[in-house]
Amino acid sequence: MIHLGVNIDHIATLRNARGGTEPSVVDGAFACARGGANSITIHLREDRRHINDDDLSLLTVVSPLPLNLEMSIDPDVAKIALGHQPFQVTLVPEKREERTTESGIDVIRHLKHISDLSERFREKGVRVSLFVDPDLSQLQACLKTSSRHVELHTGTFANSKSLSDRKRELERLEKAAVWCHNNGITLHAGHGLNYHNTTEILHLPGLKELNIGHSIISRSVMTGLEQAVRDMRCLMNGVEMSSVQKNMIDTLNKLQSNA
Repeated sequence: MIHLGVNIDHIATLRNARGGTEPSVVDGAFACARGGANSITIHLREDRRHINDDDLSLLTVVSPLPLNLEMSIDPDVAKIALGHQPFQVTLVPEKREERTTESGIDVIRHLKHISDLSERFREKGVRVSLFVDPDLSQLQACLKTSSRHVELHTGTFANSKSLSDRKRELERLEKAAVWCHNNGITLHAGHGLNYHNTTEILHLPGLKELNIGHSIISRSVMTGLEQAVRDMRCLMNGVEMSSVQKNMIDTLNKLQSNA
């Protein structure tokens, strides 16, 4: 079974909109667990636009599922992460002005820094995953670090505007997945995945985990978070959903296509 990690950043985004305490990221983590998620993902950004230090401290202790912390390689963020020791850290690029992560981290350019940081986390017993584009040169650089987990950036595939672009990006993901499988790299994938496109990448060789956030949190506004996670779990498991669930997803997909 392919694991599902749910990114709950945007629960914090909604909370921060009013500067209060609700909705609770802790309640969200437990709802994800009830819905069938396998892990919880949060991103401690340098500007703290959603998840903050208190969220990290609390979830490290009380999360009902293994905690995956997405983070930049900024020294201040790394110091905080090393002090909390989540189950996993995923190293990602970060730009202050971006709405969301736009690409994979440049392992080639930052090889020494990433290698040193990966080793420090490994010594603490924290698993390290590298969020990278499906580019063989970047994947080869990953082998020069102590990390043996890679999360392929699926955003370019998910945002493709034409069938030919989509096919090309899917082929890139497939080649990268085969390379990971042949080189002993545990394969994760994520970014831009939703109820319409996730099934297209489930066949990637050796795929162990998907990390999905925005689409699940968005759907939860209509269905509740537990049900939104359960619906994604059904899609990933190939389980037949009810006609009502199918109709809702089909309607959402049509609306998104026409937008």
